[in-house]
Amino acid sequence: MVELVLIYVVVATLVIGLVAGLLARAIVPGKDSMGIFATLLLGIVGSVLGQVAAGYIPGLGFPGAWIVLPILGAVIVLLIYNRVAGKKSA
Repeated sequence: MVELVLIYVVVATLVIGLVAGLLARAIVPGKDSMGIFATLLLGIVGSVLGQVAAGYIPGLGFPGAWIVLPILGAVIVLLIYNRVAGKKSA
């Protein structure tokens, strides 16, 4: 039973991370030359950032936060990445 829950959590993390990464790349203007793995990593890091923010900022526990916060987190991570890498300005 524990193994099934763990598999579900891993698959859900990968799916939400991929969706958040793809949407973040669509929202941030300009061309990103990222592969699918980098996009997935972007989404997962954004999800973690969004969940940490939800824990520290009151009022971020609204309905639908499970998908909105990872996307916002991924957008923030992508903007920071672009600024550090010096690729483009948004």
